[in-house]
Amino acid sequence: MKSNKLAGRRTFLKGSTIALAASGLPTIIPSTVMGKDGATAASDRIVLGAIGIGPRGRQVLGRMLNDKGVQFVAIADVQKSRREYVKDMADGKYGNKDCVMYSDMFELLGRKDVDSVLVATGDHWHALASILAAKAGKDVYSEKPCGITMGDCQELADTMNRYGRVFQAGTQRRSVGNFQFAVHLARSGKLGKLHTVHASIYKLRNNHTWLPAQPEPDKDICDWDRWLGPAPWRPFNQRYVNGGWRGYADFDSGATLLDWGAHTVDLCQWANNADNTTPLSYEPAEGGSIIAKYANGVKLVMRRSGWLGLGSCPVRFEGDEGWVETGDSGAIKMYPESLMGERKRYLGRGTDPAGHTSNFFDCVRSRALTACNADSMRHSHLACHAAAIAWMLGRKVTFDPKTEAFVGDEAANRMRTRAKRAPWKA
Repeated sequence: MKSNKLAGRRTFLKGSTIALAASGLPTIIPSTVMGKDGATAASDRIVLGAIGIGPRGRQVLGRMLNDKGVQFVAIADVQKSRREYVKDMADGKYGNKDCVMYSDMFELLGRKDVDSVLVATGDHWHALASILAAKAGKDVYSEKPCGITMGDCQELADTMNRYGRVFQAGTQRRSVGNFQFAVHLARSGKLGKLHTVHASIYKLRNNHTWLPAQPEPDKDICDWDRWLGPAPWRPFNQRYVNGGWRGYADFDSGATLLDWGAHTVDLCQWANNADNTTPLSYEPAEGGSIIAKYANGVKLVMRRSGWLGLGSCPVRFEGDEGWVETGDSGAIKMYPESLMGERKRYLGRGTDPAGHTSNFFDCVRSRALTACNADSMRHSHLACHAAAIAWMLGRKVTFDPKTEAFVGDEAANRMRTRAKRAPWKA
C-alpha cells in the first residue's frame, strides 16, 4: 500500500490532467514528470527534510542525496553554522539555491510537502524529535541510540505504530554485507545450535559533571535553550554544541553502552532470532563486561576486549559446531573455514549507510517494515539499557520482556525513565 501522501499526489496529477482537458487547454506535461527516461515521477518522489545535522548526519544525508527518487528541501538546526553547511551541501548537489533553513524544527514539521525526515541531533533529542515528526505525519530515519532511556524507546515505538509511520533506526550494520552474512550463518544453523553471542561495547562511564560556564551566543548563532531541549538545564559551553556532549549522563544514554551496543547488541538480537524479546537477566562481570541470558538459553556477552582485530564494532556468534566473527573492516573469520564458500551471495563491507537509507526509502514507498523497524529497535535498545542499569547498580538484575519492567527491583525500575525539562514533551 502506498502512503496517503504519495497516493494523493497521483490523484492530483490525474485530476489536473482531466481538468486541463475539460478546459480545452493543451494537456502537455513534461515527460520527466511522468517518469520517462529513468526520471522519477513527481508522484513517487519522496520529499525529505532533516533535523539536527552534524558530522554523522552529513554522512547519512550524503547518501540520501544520491537517491534520484528523493528531493531534499529543508534543514532545521539550532546552530547557524550547521544550517548553512547543509544548505550548501544540498544546493551544491542540485545546482540551485532551493534548500530552506530553519532554526525551529516545528516550521519544518509544519510543511505539508515533506514526507520524511532524517533525525541526526544529539542523542538526547532523537526520541522526542522522531515522535514529533511522526505526529506531524512524517516517516522517520533516526540516528541511534534512538532513545536515551527505556521510556523514550517505548514511547517512540508506540508512536510509530499508532500513527502508522515508517521508521528506520540508524543501526546500518543490518544492511552491510559482512554482518548480514555472519547473522545468516547463525540463523541458518550453519554453526550448529547457537549458544553464545558476543557484542562489543565501549568502556562504560556515568559522568554527571558540568563543563565551565561560558557566555551564551546570540540565539540565531546557537539557540542554547532549544539545544538542551528535554535535558536538564546547565550553563552553555561551546564544547557541548561542537559534539563534546558525549559521555555526559544528561545527554548520553546508558553509561555510553548504547554508543556501540545499539549496533552490536542489535546484531546479536537478530542473530538469536530475538527481535521481539530481550534477555531475562543481566549481570556485571570483570573488566566492565556484562553477561545476559535469553529464555532460549543463549548467552549474550557484552565486552570490550578479546576480539580478533577485524575492525570496530565487532560481533561474534558461537554454536556447538562452529563460530563466526566480523567487524567494520569487512573481514570475516570463522570455523570451519569451509563456511566462507557461501559468502559470494553477500556483498558489501564497512559502515556505509547507503544500503540502509535505500531500504528506508523503499519502505516509505511500499509501507513495508524496514530492516531495523521501531519494534526491533525497541527490544535491542531495551536490552542495552537493562545491561547499563545492571552495570550502574553494580549487581544482577532480572527483566521481564512482557511487562518491560525489572522484576521486584524498585531501584532498577526507577532508572527506566528520566524527567523531561518543561515544556519539552511530545
